[in-house]
Amino acid sequence: MHELPEAFWSVPAAELLHRLGSAPDGLRAAAAKQRLADYGANCLTPPKRTDALALLLAQFKSPLIVILLFATGLSFYLHDPINAAIILAIVLASGLLGFWQERSATHAVAKLLAIVEVKAAVLRDGIAQDVPVAAIVPGDMVVLNAGDVIPGDCLLQMSADLFVDEATLTGETFPVEKTVATLPAETPLQARTNALWMGTHVVSGSARALVVATGRNTEFGKIADRLKIRPAETEFEHGIRRFGYFLMEVTLILVLAIFAINVYLQRPVLDSFLFSLALAVGLTPQLLPAIISINLAHGAKRMARGKVIVKRLAAIEDFGSMNVLCSDKTGTLTEGTVHLRSASDLNGAPSEKALFYAYLNAFYETGFSNPIDEAIRLHRRFDTSGYQKIDEIPYDFLRKRLSVLVGHADGNLMITKGALANVLDACTQVETGDSAILDIGLVKERVQEQFETFSREGSRTLGIAYKNMGGGMVLDKAQEAGMTFLGFLVLFDPPKPNIADTIASLKTLGVFLKVITGDNHLVAAHVGVQMGLQNLTICTGQDIHHMGDGALLKRVLDVDVFAEIEPNQKERIILALKKAGNVVGYIGDGVNDASALHAADVGISVADAVDVAKDAADIVLLEKDLGVLLQGVREGRMTFANTLKYVFMATSANFGNMFSMAGVSLFLPFLPLLPKQILLTNLLTDFPEMTIATDRVDAEMMDHPRRWDIKAIRKFMITFGLVSSIFDYLTFGGLLFFLQATPAQFRTGWFLESVVSASLIVLVIRTRNPFFRSRPGRHLVIATLSTLAATLLLPATPLGAIFGFVPLPRSFLLVLGGIVLLYIVTAEIAKALFYRRVRF
Repeated sequence: MHELPEAFWSVPAAELLHRLGSAPDGLRAAAAKQRLADYGANCLTPPKRTDALALLLAQFKSPLIVILLFATGLSFYLHDPINAAIILAIVLASGLLGFWQERSATHAVAKLLAIVEVKAAVLRDGIAQDVPVAAIVPGDMVVLNAGDVIPGDCLLQMSADLFVDEATLTGETFPVEKTVATLPAETPLQARTNALWMGTHVVSGSARALVVATGRNTEFGKIADRLKIRPAETEFEHGIRRFGYFLMEVTLILVLAIFAINVYLQRPVLDSFLFSLALAVGLTPQLLPAIISINLAHGAKRMARGKVIVKRLAAIEDFGSMNVLCSDKTGTLTEGTVHLRSASDLNGAPSEKALFYAYLNAFYETGFSNPIDEAIRLHRRFDTSGYQKIDEIPYDFLRKRLSVLVGHADGNLMITKGALANVLDACTQVETGDSAILDIGLVKERVQEQFETFSREGSRTLGIAYKNMGGGMVLDKAQEAGMTFLGFLVLFDPPKPNIADTIASLKTLGVFLKVITGDNHLVAAHVGVQMGLQNLTICTGQDIHHMGDGALLKRVLDVDVFAEIEPNQKERIILALKKAGNVVGYIGDGVNDASALHAADVGISVADAVDVAKDAADIVLLEKDLGVLLQGVREGRMTFANTLKYVFMATSANFGNMFSMAGVSLFLPFLPLLPKQILLTNLLTDFPEMTIATDRVDAEMMDHPRRWDIKAIRKFMITFGLVSSIFDYLTFGGLLFFLQATPAQFRTGWFLESVVSASLIVLVIRTRNPFFRSRPGRHLVIATLSTLAATLLLPATPLGAIFGFVPLPRSFLLVLGGIVLLYIVTAEIAKALFYRRVRF
């Protein structure tokens, strides 16, 4: 294991290669595998263990379960080994049920994440190959291009016009130029121009770099370790955590009170302790984490079938809650295939020279692949045998232009293309269609008029210029001056045929589209009308530049299209939308989209996006199509609705039953249920609830965004817990005073009523409509019927006798059946009244 050098930016490249046991053509594959074992995965936090044993043990990590197992062991030696064994078997069965479901969900999610795994180009065995970033090791030689994430702390070995965004590490707003050098050891972080840092990304240019440190040994890793950086908690996660704490507080107070009172009434201490713990297990939704994991994993699998890959499961809820979607128009709202409409001269007439020069520029550029250059190359092919590339200044987001130096028989020529205004800034003269040369100042108005004409037609317009360089062999940015403007490159990307219907469907679902584009406002307005956006309100980047955050906050909701937007303004727009109370999604696939993706509640990218965008996203679309996204929103809402169903169930029948049993135990001369019977009740009622992830969801639950509302859940808990308790005490009274039940009959009757009512109430709570008008999922029906059959048959079997149950006379069954039926009817009425009063 090689010792990682400190102050590596002060070590000559050749010496560092030697010290790390590497070579210019990278590591051997076998050496890289050994180093991965030595240094560990290239992650800021250790990979979460998902092996079978760890997952199984996680099912029993609840403090209540641990204490219950301890008490059961004590009972085994001091009291009743048969009952202790039964309790132990039920706890294990419950744990195995959760393990089986969660393991299936974990494997499914791992397969989905592998589809969109971020990789880095690495030289292994002298051959460039894509390797998962987590498998990068010190000594690896990485090949970097625009849009790539930096996979570790590196020393540059080769670079060409390399600019890196280091905002995540240094806070520097503008990209930093990087070059090969050896710097003093005391050079501060932001001045180490020969080093690259994990957590940053390439904006433009290309490079080859030696990886020196990975994971927590990087500068970013050290900061993350010191600050204990963790992903921000989503609204859903926060709500679930608060809900869990609330139930735990209620449970703790209740259980301690029950135990103390039972001991005061001089009942056996161990029996009272086991009864209290069993009640706690029944009261606590210990399946909630597993149910949520299973539900989200099922949702992720359904979304994957719709070509939507979820990288962060908790984002599914935010996806369903999203009410504002921000998107660039290219590829998402348009076909995504740029076409060159024409290359025109100053007067808008076709120009063969402008087209040829544009082709040379696009043919020889090597900065990063982009659809504009591809469109120019495909529009028409030229013979370039008389030209050769000498040098290049890649495109960047400050200059907004790209220059290529080519040599030919008459001398060297610099050709520049880019945003029209930026190309004009580099020009002092213009070439007309008849080859006349004029001063640029004389024709600027004509250029602007022609630009506006193209823009009103919905075309994106670039400028093309040239400069004779004589014998010059090297380009630098200062030479982009005194150029001759040659003409316009007119491009178009038509809207998708069904985009107007898709946008209307999103609006029906309560999701409003905001277009954020770098195109000028005339192009944006034309495309907006084509997409069916009427009475557009447009805000330009220049407008935003002159607005304070308060002014932007007031205006942001009224704007349909943000045009001429700079990369750093995207984040401002999204933050303003969030502050206005919206759940915001953002679709981005470019180098300059990373900060906006991080800022959004739901960052959405596409499978062919640059690495930095895909890495920052929560959700990745396998097709860049709003239609795919539309189905994903529906699936997100379905997943959220099914998760809420379990929360409602945990706070209604189950909670009401256990709460009532705790109360009646204070007045009965015997325990209403034995500890083993309570745990069996809890296990049986878990079966239908475990199938909730596959349940159908009513259309009205998906027609608009819904958000976590702990107050509404508390009201639901009080309403349905009260209804449940009323019928629980009606059952107690019927068994004790009307039927004159013995302790064994009371327990059997209460067990039957408790499990049957809890299973059937699932069918009531799962829908806001009358339960007979909403068809449940097949798995839920099967699980409910199976649970009912097992519960009704159990007292008549030898197994029932082991649990302390006895067969009941027909009169008992009729009374209990009548109570359950009345309970279902009352619950339906309470549900209708609840949803009439509470909007949720």
